[in-house]
Amino acid sequence: MNQNVRIEPGGVNGIMAAPPSKSMMQRAVTLATLANGTSEISNPSFCDDSKAALGIARALGADVEENENCVKITGGIKPQGKGNVTVNCGESGLCIRMFSPIAALFDKEITLTGNGSLLSRPVGMIEEPLRALGAECKTDNGRPPVTVRGPMKGGNTRIDASTSSQFISGLLIALPLCPEDSKILVNNLKSRPYVEMTLELLERFGINIKHDDKLSEFNISGSQNYTPIHYTIEGDWSGASFLLVAGAISGSVSVTGLRASSLQADKAVLSVLKSAGAEIIMSDDSIYVGQNKDNLHSFEFNATDCPDLFPPLVVLACNCNGTSRITGVERLRHKESDRAAVLVEEFTKMGAAIKINENSIEVTGKKLAGDLVVDPHGDHRIAMACAVAALNATSGITIRNAGCIYKSYSRFFWDLKGIGANADYIMR
Repeated sequence: MNQNVRIEPGGVNGIMAAPPSKSMMQRAVTLATLANGTSEISNPSFCDDSKAALGIARALGADVEENENCVKITGGIKPQGKGNVTVNCGESGLCIRMFSPIAALFDKEITLTGNGSLLSRPVGMIEEPLRALGAECKTDNGRPPVTVRGPMKGGNTRIDASTSSQFISGLLIALPLCPEDSKILVNNLKSRPYVEMTLELLERFGINIKHDDKLSEFNISGSQNYTPIHYTIEGDWSGASFLLVAGAISGSVSVTGLRASSLQADKAVLSVLKSAGAEIIMSDDSIYVGQNKDNLHSFEFNATDCPDLFPPLVVLACNCNGTSRITGVERLRHKESDRAAVLVEEFTKMGAAIKINENSIEVTGKKLAGDLVVDPHGDHRIAMACAVAALNATSGITIRNAGCIYKSYSRFFWDLKGIGANADYIMR
């Protein structure tokens, strides 16, 4: 979406509901598609990535009824159409890596493809494990599209999870439906919390998976059945982190709908805000973050398990005294953009003292410049980061092609405006 947004400097103050978690929405849609019966998903996400998951559910034979406050999915795992089937994953890395093992359940050739940046993201880790489990699989030299043909039978396989944990989630979802028992051995697991989110939801849908404490070995009984449930999507810590950082650097904000016991990796934003000196008050139904009357101070944080926090934490670091250090840069190379390089490029444009030092981004706090145009390079999280950064700039900042935020947080600019930001934008 080629829309530009201009954010003027100014404080924020208000209460805002967190967006629903797209990660949990995509997982819930997937599991409901495999269940025998009708599942109801309340507080649904309708961002572009979630819409992609709903489209795949339909393509795989599920009946999907969408309403503003609820999505009903009647499982029916029978791919639509004769001959080869092609499903579009949009720009969702989770969709293509998670649905590939599920597509391998069928005695039919299914091609998973997508749009934009997804076509350059790595999926080569899918091929050998699916072959070891009895399916055919090929990619375009390790990039999408992915073409699979089952039926996958189950068995033993080993996964290198250093690039992404999303394929593991897909296997954990698909293998319980295989006729044989399976064992997955995992090396170099990153983003452990996302695997834990999948396991939690699998249990809710009636699936039993045994694993060790390190999540390095999974033992999965075959011939299990998914049970339909009523599930409410929790608030999204990833999207809410931008609102929380806005409160810390430029006023105050209370965000409702965030589960304190959530397994989401990006809940770690609270510990960083606390270590930087922001005022935090937690209650049963909201989290308040306010600007410290004294100045915020620098922090160090390892974001290896929560790489989506890099953009909002770079904004926070720009507003802290001293030099902050965020490690885990290797996790940013294959996002919607080369996120580390784009963060450095665009924040340098705004006058930030930011650099990559081996596996970390280092930021020395200073006032950011305004009256300029930044380009998020199609990356939703960088667009949101630039918007929050503009709140404390010397003058307004224009974000080019800011519609990329629809990938994960469709209402972001509306919500930012709702807590007092001065935003001038063209509605979609």
